[in-house]
Amino acid sequence: MRNILILLSILLAGCSAKTADKPELTGHAEASVQIEYPGQIDTELASRFSSLAIDCVDREYPNKISRTYKDDAEIGSPQDLFPVFYGCFDWHSSVHGHWLLVRLLRVGPQDAPWREPAIAKLDASFTAENVAGELRNFAQVTPGSWERPYGLAWYLQLMAELRQWDDPMAKRWLTELEPLEMEIADSLRKWLPKLAYPIRLGTHNQSAFAFGLMLDWARTSGDGDMEQLIVDRSRAFHLNDVNCPLAYEPSGEDFLSPCLMEADLMRRILTREEFSIWFDAFMPTVPTDGSGDWLAPGIVKDVTDGKLVHLDGVNSSRAWNLYNIARALPSNDPRIPSLVAAAKIHADTGVAAVSDEHYSGSHWLASFATYLMTDRGQTSSTEIMAQKLRLPEYITFATDSAIVNPIRQKAVSYVLNDFEGNNLKNFKYELFIESAGTEMLIHIIPVKPSVRGGGITWLFTQSEADQSYEFIRKSFQR
Repeated sequence: MRNILILLSILLAGCSAKTADKPELTGHAEASVQIEYPGQIDTELASRFSSLAIDCVDREYPNKISRTYKDDAEIGSPQDLFPVFYGCFDWHSSVHGHWLLVRLLRVGPQDAPWREPAIAKLDASFTAENVAGELRNFAQVTPGSWERPYGLAWYLQLMAELRQWDDPMAKRWLTELEPLEMEIADSLRKWLPKLAYPIRLGTHNQSAFAFGLMLDWARTSGDGDMEQLIVDRSRAFHLNDVNCPLAYEPSGEDFLSPCLMEADLMRRILTREEFSIWFDAFMPTVPTDGSGDWLAPGIVKDVTDGKLVHLDGVNSSRAWNLYNIARALPSNDPRIPSLVAAAKIHADTGVAAVSDEHYSGSHWLASFATYLMTDRGQTSSTEIMAQKLRLPEYITFATDSAIVNPIRQKAVSYVLNDFEGNNLKNFKYELFIESAGTEMLIHIIPVKPSVRGGGITWLFTQSEADQSYEFIRKSFQR
């Protein structure tokens, strides 16, 4: 039944992509097709995904303890070694299983029946005593290399999620988990300067995926030194990459795409214009006809095999990569329809594969599907920027592309200061950013219909010659 559902999802999505009216796009003409991205996760998916995590976060066996021992005295049961993250088959899957529950509690249905058991599981895990046990283990394992980078990056993603959740319960959990966060972040700071080459795999050791999660955490936590370190290493590793061999993917046990994940990382650190130019050279064969069948989903022939079932995960991760890449390009880029069409096929296939039928996939696939269907790769960047700018409560944040960089922060900070100087605090406002080449328009627009059409718009121009920046008030309406 599972294979039939997945096959149908591929066929239906593929037929949809082939039979839809394809836009006649030349150069960078405006796309005429409707583009949809993931958004609010629906009730059924949230229930399905949360139930898998609730089942496994305290399920001790079967278990894969990937750990180096110095002597017999260090050998123990999973729960002895990892008092917080002993479930879900292995340490990193337990970490992102806990993240899944935090994520869905934060952005999922607020009246769902699964919330109470999810909170109870997290309360039982996130205690000072349990974290102390995790710290003891982290101090004993092979210095620096255990669960690096994949598991450690997922831990930072969990901490980023808690930091962005304005809830007393989340703050309490965050406080309990912070000591381990400090140790993990410090170990990664020591590792990054010593990493001579990127790790271009499709599995746990891949550097691009980990760098993306680590970068989102650094921006959320305000760790500017870590952010700069990751940006510098990413640029050194990938800025000159061209002609990524996407046709060679996937490998037989991939759950991450080396090519697409690299592009998803680079869109986090380049401006829209820079990323568009870089992506032209990096992946020059993306079609412009709106088709989605140019990239076929991965196929799993034995769902009971823990390595082969990785390909169910590559479909979900490819989907969020493709969506994120599409939104990082200029809005009239002719490749966007094909990127989104392929993303939809992969998303349907990846989500259809998430079930409780076999523990080989059920202990981890829901986390990937949750990251995809809650649009975490985009919302994290948007919320990070809003948090760093400390937007006043009467302004909400919306943006076409949440590229966080010092220039944009400077621009928006300037706008907000000017806005407050005009004493426009009587209405609810939204802040929008548009990027076009070397120009950026920043709008603050009233939400209330009675004043819709008013607001302030600024034109922000960049001088490429000397990297100086000036702000020009374009219009002002009360």
